[in-house]
Parts: sequence; C-alpha cells; structure tokens
Amino acid sequence: MTAEPERRRGRRPGGADTRAALLTAARAVFTESGYDGATVRAIARRAGVDPAMVNHWFGGKEALFAEAVLHLPFNPKALIAEILKGDREVLGERIIRTFLTNWDAQDGGVFAAMIRSVSAHEQVANALREFFVHQVFGQIVSAMHDDGSALLRANLVASQMIGLGMVRYVARFDPASTADVETLVAAIGPTIQRYLTGPIG
Repeated sequence: MTAEPERRRGRRPGGADTRAALLTAARAVFTESGYDGATVRAIARRAGVDPAMVNHWFGGKEALFAEAVLHLPFNPKALIAEILKGDREVLGERIIRTFLTNWDAQDGGVFAAMIRSVSAHEQVANALREFFVHQVFGQIVSAMHDDGSALLRANLVASQMIGLGMVRYVARFDPASTADVETLVAAIGPTIQRYLTGPIG
C-alpha cells in the first residue's frame, strides 16, 4: 500500500481561504491591540499566512481594518485620494457628500453596525478613534497643515461626521435622517471647511 504524501506544514497557501483567514485574524488582533498596536505581521502570523498576503488581498492595513472591523464598503486610501482631488475651498462639501453617499447606499446599515461594534468592545472603540482621527481625517488635514493644528482639526471633523452619522442612521432624527444629501452638504459643509482651513483658536 502506497503511503499518502505528508501534508505540508507551515503557512497557509494563498488560496481561496486566505482572505477569510485574514479577516478573522484581523478582527481578533485589532480588538486586542487597537489600530496602532496591530501590525500586518501579527495579523498574518495569526492567520498563518505570509504578510505579503495582506497587501495582495486588501492593499494594506487600512483597508483590512475597514473591512474586517468597520465593515466599510470602500477602501479608505482610495477614498481619501478622491476627496483630496479638486478645489480645496470646497473640501468640506466633498467630505460630507462622499461619506453620506457611501453610507446611504447601504441605508446606513454599515454605520449602525460600526457603532454597535464600538459600543460592545472598548478596544474596538479605541481602534476606531485611531483609525478615523489618524488614518482618515488626519490624513486629509495633514495634506494642508503642518502647524501643529492637524490633530485638533481632525478631531473636530471626526466629531462632526460621527455625530451626523448618529443622527441620520442610528437615532434617526428627522429631518436630518430623511434630508437629501445635497441639503446636508450645503448646511454642514461650511462647518467642516472651517475646521479644515479656517481659524479654530
């Protein structure tokens, strides 16, 4: 009787199950370590794959966090690049329009799920804060400021956007929950713009 070849031990091959393994590992590592503390190497080690698979399947740590923990239907890096295109004087309007359009496409379900995850796990809340303040709004603000105000400005933008998401998709305050996107862009865009480029002192 011919012996069966020994199953190869070691890292998981880059096949169909690799993506799912990375998502599962990422949720655990981000929850344990927060966004800044989680490393691509640690996530890959937990999943049993080569770290290069993170870039292969997700394009980087930001997109992996967005999908694994926040369940965002977009790639943050691509979204930031798109937001930064065009006239910086109406950047606040573009931020409102971009996020609401993406969240509305899922009837707010993605945002509501993100908030539920945050309320259930303190470490997820920490990771969410690190991600939005530093990797999303922080990246946008840093493209325009190097005077030490970037972190405060990013916090202000984040507070406005998370608050808007709460009243539109979770608490569903009417008319904020039913207003069309352009109405909210016109109403809130100037406030975001001041946080980005105006005086805040």
